[in-house]
Amino acid sequence: MSRLTHLNERGEANMVDVTDKSVSERSARAESAVRMSAEAFELLVAGSNKKGDALAVARIAGIQAAKKTADLIPLCHPLALTKVEVEFELLPEDNTVQVRSYCRLAGRTGVEMEALTAAAVAALTIYDMCKAVDPAMVIGPTRLLEKSGGKRGHWRPEEVTHG
Repeated sequence: MSRLTHLNERGEANMVDVTDKSVSERSARAESAVRMSAEAFELLVAGSNKKGDALAVARIAGIQAAKKTADLIPLCHPLALTKVEVEFELLPEDNTVQVRSYCRLAGRTGVEMEALTAAAVAALTIYDMCKAVDPAMVIGPTRLLEKSGGKRGHWRPEEVTHG
């Protein structure tokens, strides 16, 4: 009988064996946020950032990060993602960029870590692109919004009302 844990019978960290799990459609959504000064937000919205289009670069960075999650997070399975999206919502009332990611595949394990990695790396990229104007930006919270597929089916925290 397979245990769904990262510890083997000797208590050592190992990648979970998903060989006996069935393939199913799996997806996950995650979010992060970057709150910045009004000046940095205005430059970002206007596309006047000296480093270029921060949102375009952050979108690509998030997509690349999702595809490389197994290289970044120990014990994650390398996955053949079939869809990765990274989107942004600009919230001028508090100078925040809301980052949302979506990952999907047909596989034996979920894509929560890939969605979280995509959102986090996109947020970090926005920080990197805007830090010359506002090094005091705040990133987060980063959290899982929803996941579906596998044995547990659909999961969504009760407090999430968007995404």
